[in-house]
Amino acid sequence: MASLSAQADYAAFEERRKRTVYIDNLSPQVTEPVVRTALNQFGNVKSVQFIPNFIESRNIPQCALVEMENTRQAEAVLSEISQFPFMISGMPRPVRARHAEVGMFGDKPSMPGRTIRCRWLDENNPNFKVAQKTKALIWKNAAESAFLQKQVLQEEEKLARQQDETLKSNYKKFDLIDGITTTDKTGPADKLAKHYNLKIALD
Repeated sequence: MASLSAQADYAAFEERRKRTVYIDNLSPQVTEPVVRTALNQFGNVKSVQFIPNFIESRNIPQCALVEMENTRQAEAVLSEISQFPFMISGMPRPVRARHAEVGMFGDKPSMPGRTIRCRWLDENNPNFKVAQKTKALIWKNAAESAFLQKQVLQEEEKLARQQDETLKSNYKKFDLIDGITTTDKTGPADKLAKHYNLKIALD
């Protein structure tokens, strides 16, 4: 019989799970403050926990568990992202969201009254060869996925550099225009107005 304390801990965890949203397809450039800023418009973000990937390289799309203040706010996030393309950090990659599941939490408590046992599959077991083939297919799919992710990341990094260069170029244009249209007595606009006997409106 599970103790009352264990039941209470699991009940509290279930409440936390219900107000938590699983978000993936995040750019590697996305950080916790960026996620908080993007989702605070739907309420109050209590915590952001990036889920580590111990199989692929570090520079891959990330996923995270985002805990909102209540289930209503979590549902608002899910509704918005499911209906409209939702970009974070200006990357051309719409994020995806769904309800968090129990197995996604690394700190989940044990379910009261439940015991899990694991064992190795014996070579003489009829399912051993099936398991080997399944394992080979999984590794093959993982390799193909890693290759595609690498191509996507390269395109995103290229686009990020282009966006940065465009932004700097626009800033230079604005500075140039501001310098020309300045109203002090030494600016180019004032000199041209004096040369052609024109008046400059200060407003």
